[in-house]
Amino acid sequence: MAYYILFYETVENYIERRALFRKEHLGLAQESAEKGQMVLGGAYAEPADGAAIVFKGDDASVAEQFAINDPYVKNGLISKWWVREWTVVINAFIDS
Repeated sequence: MAYYILFYETVENYIERRALFRKEHLGLAQESAEKGQMVLGGAYAEPADGAAIVFKGDDASVAEQFAINDPYVKNGLISKWWVREWTVVINAFIDS
């Protein structure tokens, strides 16, 4: 198992525009967390112009599939997304 970070860049007025899709987005996130795939995630603060979500899986597809199915991506709230493998050096709170 390895860790992957899904990075999002958001469109202008993202905070206002996400309300319509937030329940479905959070449901998808909860489902992923319950499967043991999503470890943690959240939007950037000040400015809220992106987000980062950490996944654990055999390959990057776990994060890529989340993005492809995310209503924020499907409905144009995310202007760009990409996945990077992340080498964890210190692990104080994440189960390995």
